[in-house]
Amino acid sequence: MKDITQLSDGWRLAHDGARLPAEVPGCVHTDLLSAGLIPDPFIGLNEREIDWVGRRSWTYTRELPPAPDDHERTDLVFDGLDTVAHISLGESELGRTRNMHRAYRFDVTGRAGELSVTFASAHEEAAAVRQLVGERPNVYPEPFQYVRKMACSFGWDWGPTVVTAGLWRPVRLERWSTARIERVRPLVTVDGTRGRVELRVDVERTATGAERPLVARATVAGVEARAEVDDNAVTLVLDVPDVRLWWPRGHGEQPLYEVELILLDGSAPLDEWRRRVGFRTVELDRGADEHGTGFTFVVNGERIFVRGVNWIPDDVLPSRITPERYRTRLEQTAAAHVDLVRIWGGGIYEDDAFYDICDELGLMVWQDFLFACSAYPEEQPLRGEVEAEARDNVVRLMPHPSLVLWNGNNENLWGFRDWDWEEPLAGNSWGEGYYLGLLPRVVAELDPTRHYSAGSPWSGSWDHHPNDPDHGTYHSWEVWNRRDYTEYLADVPRFVSEFGWQAPPTMATLRRALPGEELAPDSPGMLHHQKAEDGNGKLNRGIARHFALPEGDFDRWHYLAQVVQARAIATGIEHWRSHWPRCAGTIVWQINDCWPVSSWSAIDGDGRLKPLHHELRRVYADRLLTLQPGPDGPHLVLANQGSEPWTCDVTLRLMRADGTRAASVSLALTAPPREVLRLPVPPELVPAEGSVKEYLVADADGLRALHFPVRDHEFGYPQPRFDIAVETVDRGRDTVDVVVTAHTLVRDLLLQADRLSPAAHADRGLLTLLPGESTRIRLHGAPDSGANAIRAALFCVEPA
Repeated sequence: MKDITQLSDGWRLAHDGARLPAEVPGCVHTDLLSAGLIPDPFIGLNEREIDWVGRRSWTYTRELPPAPDDHERTDLVFDGLDTVAHISLGESELGRTRNMHRAYRFDVTGRAGELSVTFASAHEEAAAVRQLVGERPNVYPEPFQYVRKMACSFGWDWGPTVVTAGLWRPVRLERWSTARIERVRPLVTVDGTRGRVELRVDVERTATGAERPLVARATVAGVEARAEVDDNAVTLVLDVPDVRLWWPRGHGEQPLYEVELILLDGSAPLDEWRRRVGFRTVELDRGADEHGTGFTFVVNGERIFVRGVNWIPDDVLPSRITPERYRTRLEQTAAAHVDLVRIWGGGIYEDDAFYDICDELGLMVWQDFLFACSAYPEEQPLRGEVEAEARDNVVRLMPHPSLVLWNGNNENLWGFRDWDWEEPLAGNSWGEGYYLGLLPRVVAELDPTRHYSAGSPWSGSWDHHPNDPDHGTYHSWEVWNRRDYTEYLADVPRFVSEFGWQAPPTMATLRRALPGEELAPDSPGMLHHQKAEDGNGKLNRGIARHFALPEGDFDRWHYLAQVVQARAIATGIEHWRSHWPRCAGTIVWQINDCWPVSSWSAIDGDGRLKPLHHELRRVYADRLLTLQPGPDGPHLVLANQGSEPWTCDVTLRLMRADGTRAASVSLALTAPPREVLRLPVPPELVPAEGSVKEYLVADADGLRALHFPVRDHEFGYPQPRFDIAVETVDRGRDTVDVVVTAHTLVRDLLLQADRLSPAAHADRGLLTLLPGESTRIRLHGAPDSGANAIRAALFCVEPA
């Protein structure tokens, strides 16, 4: 059997004549941080002080001892080299690499000595390739399109510039004899309750194993198949009766089946391969209809409104992302009732642990190929790297049932049409050949069970504008950039694969990242941790359209920024969900951050939940109650994504600002499964147009929807008055209930628990209480906080 030895120990990083201890997997930045030679780039303005690290070469070394002679072949395997590397053993070169997103294998049979891996600066590689292939336009000043490396390590409008280098994924020795399993492509299909796993296996042989009769044996769910290896390939087919279907979360369970493949020489095992698979069908309905061209996922025959989020690398130093961290972040994502995660094209193909966890949690994965916001040359040396990278990762990821779509790029087809690229390109290649030629061909060849889309956004063909809301996928960025969030109500796109609104991180995260700084929206650290063009200007304009913009009150500004972010995203999702099935999904930009920053995320760079996360949990729940504008006044909408009918009594109340009730009615309603029920609000319950004293409230099954006829700074809010009481729930776990009782209308009440303690968190986000109502907010991790301290951490809307 093949023997594997991990090479995680004994590495050294050369720096100024010294050899520093090096962690593998890791990178130069993490090793320099451990040695105390650079400051933490996440703190204050330190990012500026470590720019030099990415602009020089670095060498890692370790001794490679002689291997035992009990195997014919010894391979040195790198799962990830970041990025431009020269590998040598003793005095001999093993090879050179120029792609962070590939694995590499070198024959080191019978060899020993000092193993050396020297990384050139990614900046230098990009400059050399640019000189070779010519200039290409880019929305950012850094040259990420010229090197196959995580694009956002060069900075983004939410990320720092931290250009890494190093052995960022595991390194190992594999010792084997006769033959090994080189590649396995599992094609998993299901027809009714009968599943099929077709394993297409490639085998590599040694010289002495070239003529050996070999057998491959595979098992899954008690079914076994055997076949002789023909030269260097074999196909095994396993038909599995009575399989249970894998479903996205919220639609069913996620049964997984372990597939085991063993390569045999007679009865002696030579190598093995194990993966978990799931049985499901995924179709993508892109048919034309009276509204344009659809984009609807159909899983196991069921049409699905996608409740999605965009994912960026969870750390700008990706080697620090552990399986435990993936699980935490993905469980936070699933807790917001998300059912799809789009892995954005400026990051990485994530570690296997990411996809394993998505398989378990029922999170569908939309995987971008790694191209984003730039014109990409199609000449060598890049073209060969792109194809090899695509082949590597398609085969690596295809076992996962969570993977439902391959996507060619992020915004490059749109960019070619709208971002003034055509003239400077002057006929040069820019990536179209990848997205409409090479990549779909690779997917069709290697992973024919999955769908491919050329880009996001993409209307399906050049017959329509690439970002046409009526055709295919749509990115809605005009609203954040130039308009009020109520403008989301103007369109009903077929599928919104990006839209978002910014807010700063939580206060505890800001205090850790900006120690000692007197916080203000425009304080030095806040501005440095705001990477978006005119980001604070857009934040301020977003607040000022609805509230009086606070002057000199950072706490108030911080709270209102969170409110506007949560309201903005809720406005879009509620509107678009109410138009199912015409609109078939939303993918919020973005779920996570890679460092502490003001951004569009729902989970900040320290892993704390913003109010947006709680709002996603509400608007992505199976049952959504909302009030939407209609041609004849507000409409009551029940959006039911559940599998059972939703029968409920809806109470509609026309309320006055002083807390009195002007009118009310109770309606017994039923929304069928996976459908939307919409009906006009009775005229006697509709607030007068432009009224500053009336508002509409809808309640059903613990859900609440609100309609105010004017914006907050125009409405006649009373001065909010409420009482709080603190009740111990579990003293050992530092858990209390904060009971809030309102004496007036209390709009968008928020307990910012992290103000009490960095470890504290609450189970609720924004809440609106009517006079006389009470609510319980469960608070964890703030053991010494009394009622006065908790009251100081409570915020709500106040009169203008």
